[in-house]
Amino acid sequence: MTARADRREPSYAPRGLRRDAAAWYTGFSPTKFDQLVADDRMPKGKLVDGCRVWDRYLLDMAWDELTDDDEAPQLVPAANAWAAVK
Repeated sequence: MTARADRREPSYAPRGLRRDAAAWYTGFSPTKFDQLVADDRMPKGKLVDGCRVWDRYLLDMAWDELTDDDEAPQLVPAANAWAAVK
């Protein structure tokens, strides 16, 4: 059995994602992802031994903060949306 055949792929998404995978995960091309990083709409990632890696959880949080140009109603109500309900 070769070393490659013995290696198993994890059944879960990795926590750290390289640039292309981070772009794919968020639904953007790598070029658009770079633009979003440059204007602080996506996290900068962590530089680990010369390799930039993005935390999947931080990408999720950044995604939630992106504005909706169509001004569609939010799927999740704001924290105080129910304050007036009695």
